[in-house]
Amino acid sequence: MRYIFAILSAMLASVPAFASQPTPGALGFQEPATRIMERVDAFHFGVLVLITVVTVFVTALLVWVMIAYNRRANPEPRKFSHNTLVEIVWTVVPVIILVAIAGPSFSNLFYQENEPDLEVIAQSGDLDNPDIFIEAAKQGWITVKAEGMSNWAWTYHYPDETDIDGYPVSFVSLGVHLGFRVCSPSELTEKLAGKDIKCDPASTPEKPRYLAADNPMVVPANRYIRYQTASDRVIHSWTVPSFGVKTDAIPGRLNEGWFLVEKPGVYYGQCSELCGKNHAFMPIEVRVVPQAQYDRWMTVMKTGDVEAATDLVQTIEPAGETTRLAMAD
Repeated sequence: MRYIFAILSAMLASVPAFASQPTPGALGFQEPATRIMERVDAFHFGVLVLITVVTVFVTALLVWVMIAYNRRANPEPRKFSHNTLVEIVWTVVPVIILVAIAGPSFSNLFYQENEPDLEVIAQSGDLDNPDIFIEAAKQGWITVKAEGMSNWAWTYHYPDETDIDGYPVSFVSLGVHLGFRVCSPSELTEKLAGKDIKCDPASTPEKPRYLAADNPMVVPANRYIRYQTASDRVIHSWTVPSFGVKTDAIPGRLNEGWFLVEKPGVYYGQCSELCGKNHAFMPIEVRVVPQAQYDRWMTVMKTGDVEAATDLVQTIEPAGETTRLAMAD
C-alpha cells in the first residue's frame, strides 16, 4: 500500500495545482472540494431526478388528456365535478414527495450550519464515517475572519496568530482586475512600478479575470477551518462555490461557518451580495496548501511582509498521503 502511495505522490508532483473556477458553458455545480458541497451536490442530483420524473409524468398525463378527451375524440364529455380518490391521491402524493425532500434537506442544513464538536470527533475512532475527519479534529480549529470593506476589498484576520508587534495577523485582499481595458506592455510596466494607470493586466490561467486576488486567503489542507464574516459599512457575502459555503458579511454582526478541504489547490469565489458599483470586482481567492507550506507562509506573514508571504504560495506544493488513506493504511 505504501508503494502505491509513493507512486501516486510522484505522479502528483508533476501535475499543476488544482484550480476550481467557473467554466464557460458548463452544466451543474463546480467540483465539490468539501464534504459539505459533496452532500449538497448529491442532494441536488437526487432532487433533479425526482422533479424530472414528476415533470415527465405530468406532461404524459396532459398529452394523454389532450389526445383522448379532445372534442373530436370525445364529443360528449361526462359531467362531474369531483372524484374523491383522485383528490386524495393528488394531495397525499405531493406531501410524501415534500417530506422525502425535507428529510435530507434538513440533515444537510444541520451538518453545514452546526459547528462540529472536535473533541467528540477526535475520540470517536470512526474511520468509516465520511462526514468526520478524526486526525484533523485532533489538531483543532484554524479561525479566519473575512471582513468586507467599503472599498470592495476583503481583509482577512487570523485572530489566533499574532505578528511581531503582538497584533492578530491580517492583510487586505484586492481584486487583480477592476473592469478596465487590458494594459499594453509598457503600461503594465509603469503600473507595476506604482504609476496610477486605469488598465488591467491580461487574464491568465494563474490569474483568471475577475476571480484572482493580489493577496489570497491561505489555509492548510485537511484542517477544520472556522471562518467568520463581518463588514465595515455595507452587506457583502463571502461565497466559495466549491466549498458549498455562502455567508453574509453584515455591519455590526459576526456570522460564522466552517469547512474542511482535503485537496490542495486554488479555489475561487466572489462577493454574492450586491454591494455597490464595484461589486463585480470583489473576488475571493483561497489557496489551500499542505500544512508545512502554510506554516512557512504564516511565519513570513507574521513579519509583516505580505508580498513575500504571498510569493510563497504562488506554487502549491504536492500533498502527501491524505488523512483518511493514511489512517486506513
